[in-house]
Amino acid sequence: MPIIELKEVRKVYPLGKVEVHAVKGVSFAIERGEFISIAGPSGSGKTTILNMIGLIDSPSSGEVEIDGKTTSGLSDKELTRFRHEILGFIFQSFNLIPVLNVWENIEFPLLLGKTRISPQEKKGWIDWLIEEVGLTEWKTHKPNELSGGQRQRVAIARALVTKPQIVLADEPTANLDSATGEQIIELMKKINRELDTTFIFSTHDAKIVEIADHIIRLRDGLVTENQRRTEEGIIPCP
Repeated sequence: MPIIELKEVRKVYPLGKVEVHAVKGVSFAIERGEFISIAGPSGSGKTTILNMIGLIDSPSSGEVEIDGKTTSGLSDKELTRFRHEILGFIFQSFNLIPVLNVWENIEFPLLLGKTRISPQEKKGWIDWLIEEVGLTEWKTHKPNELSGGQRQRVAIARALVTKPQIVLADEPTANLDSATGEQIIELMKKINRELDTTFIFSTHDAKIVEIADHIIRLRDGLVTENQRRTEEGIIPCP
């Protein structure tokens, strides 16, 4: 069973007296553990789709199913639980809390929900994540003492701290130079392999598209390509 399925999803925004059709009947499925690129030019609908998968926005029509559950029927409490327990988010602007150090920023999502974890287990898990993203020497530093690439590494670890099944990343390399961006992509691919976490990117970055298992291309709110990379090459998804 796919971990995510979109069925004829449409999103219409009112703009004054005009309706903007941002997404126009999109359908696709994502398998557990995939590394997915949702690519397309500005205005193609990729961020809108990411926001609907992330339960930040809801479709005007159609269905978004996550882990076999139709999200349109969820209450606000259930939506909050889904976001906290199943989804992790990485933003291009990092969204770190300035007054907290690296360790505290990563810990923060655990303080918001009802995640049951002992202090010893929590410390071990956060320390492991910090080591995985290469920031052990900087774990007591505040965000303003870090480079852009280091801040994005903190954001990745923070997205993973609740052990989500799915991580959504909106243009995660947009504010990084190309060399740092490549390091961040390699880091996320490594974590994808090690933890079997499903990564979904909204991106212009050709490097992400090059290593994605599953490539969905959009234009004007429609899917123009839906392909998977296999040992035999790139094949269309059914």
